[in-house]
Formats: sequence, structure tokens, C-alpha cells
Amino acid sequence: MIRNPIPWPDGARCAVAITFDMDADSILHLAHHEQANNKVMTMSMLRYDPEVAVPRLVDMFAEFGIQQTFFLPAWCIERYPATVELILKGGHEIGHHGYLHEHPNELPPEEELYWFDRSIDAIVKATGQPPRGFRAPSYRFSAKTLDFLVQRGLSYDASLMGDDIPYLLDNGQGRVVELPSHYAMDDWAHFMVARDFGYMMPIKAPSHGMDVFREEFDAAWRYGGLWISVWHPMLMGRLARAAALADLIAHMQGKGKVWFAKLEDIAAHVKKVVADGSWNPRVDRLPYYPGPIPELPRKPT
Repeated sequence: MIRNPIPWPDGARCAVAITFDMDADSILHLAHHEQANNKVMTMSMLRYDPEVAVPRLVDMFAEFGIQQTFFLPAWCIERYPATVELILKGGHEIGHHGYLHEHPNELPPEEELYWFDRSIDAIVKATGQPPRGFRAPSYRFSAKTLDFLVQRGLSYDASLMGDDIPYLLDNGQGRVVELPSHYAMDDWAHFMVARDFGYMMPIKAPSHGMDVFREEFDAAWRYGGLWISVWHPMLMGRLARAAALADLIAHMQGKGKVWFAKLEDIAAHVKKVVADGSWNPRVDRLPYYPGPIPELPRKPT
């Protein structure tokens, strides 16, 4: 099923990264800048992220003896330093997730770079080191994003959906490791209900959503894939879903030969097996196209 499987450490059958995007109320300020302070119910739902869910998840990971990756908009890092400290004390990685969850592919390149660099500065101030990896807010990776990752020396990206295992992104000036996921592995599509954002997914039992994640894991374990969840504490950190997550982790550990790892460690492993010649990954050259394809005429302005 996977033509070029990557050798995982210590004979593991698959790699698992239970990643969380702690956006908190950054997304409300971005979407409703002038009215955000008056949307109190939605604000309370989003502040569940740092106040309740992340402490619960950090405790859960400690009970299972695993360390994972949290992506935070840098505004949230500045706004919720106690939550950041809790994540770091648990030995977890903090990744780059924009500044205020802005959408890189909707910005001019110079504005994208401004927010990109401002976020790096905030991460360095909070953690003492630059971020190793990046996930574009809402997966909105632009035609210039790879250039900025290479220029600023980041090791990996976790925004794209081009494979079931890691691959490399190349812009002609350098390369980063791509650690892909996909929409089925995102809790937003399964559980998000928020009138202020226009998301009204059918409400389902946590077990129904977990059926998807469990079957994705079982396939990754069977065929040697990479299993990366893209989850949000305000959704998966809710009591019943957190309990279902604990059951899922127990299922994974019960299967055996599963490498639970932070994304920075998975990226480092990819670089190692590439360097020693034991694995030859696929390489995607970006951008895929320099602009609109010539077969269709440009729309008149």
C-alpha cells in the first residue's frame, strides 16, 4: 500500500503524533475584530482552550508517558504565558502557528513575512529557542511560505496533505521535511459547532468521531504510515472527548510497536535516515505552478 515505507525507530510499525492547535480567542479577534469583546459565549468557549483543556491534556500525556507537539499562534503565547509554561514543563514542543491565526495565502508576501518573523520572536522569548516547525493557520500555506521556512531555518512543515508518510519540500534554495496529515484527522470537521464562525457540524458522540481516528491509526499501523492528528483543545479537551482520547491512546499502546513522538523528533529522524542513505523520500518542488495556468485566460480586472 505504501511503496516506499520509511524505517521507523526501533522497529516501530508506525509513528504517532497527537498534535494540538491551541488557537484560543485569537480566531475570534481575527474574524470579528470590532465585535469580539461582545461575543461573550464564543469567547468563553475559546478560552476553555488554555484554562481547562490544555491542563487536562498535559496531565493525560503525563499519565501515558508521552510528549507531543502544540501549535500556538504567537499572540496566544503572549496572552497565556502560564499555559505556555505548563506545556513546556511537560516536555512538549511548541510550534509556529502564525501570530493571530492570520491566513498566509491571503496576504502579500511582505506582510506574511512580517507576521512570520514576529511570531518567531515571540516563540524565542517564551521558550528560549526558535521554533523547529510550522503549521499554517487553517492549512493556508502560500506560494511563498516555503521560502520563509527555508530562509529562517525551520526544520519541518505540518500543513500539507500530499502523502501518508513524510516527504521533502524543495524550493531550489533549501529543503524542509513535510509531515502531512489530512482533513479526516482534524477534529474541526467532526465536532466544531460555532454560530459566530458559521460552523454547524452535526453533533455526534465522541465515539463516532473516534471511529474515524481509530481506523486511520489501524491502517497506519498495518502499512507503516504516519498518523498525525490536527486537534484543538477546546474540542478534544472536552470531558467526554478527552476520555475517548485516553481510550484511543490505550488502544494504540496496546497494539505495540508504536512510536509516539513530537514532530521535531519525527523530522529529525527523517533527516537522519535520508543522510545515512537508509531511506530515499519523495521530493516536491514548490511552488507547484508559478501562477495561473496558461490554458485558461485571466479574468478581466
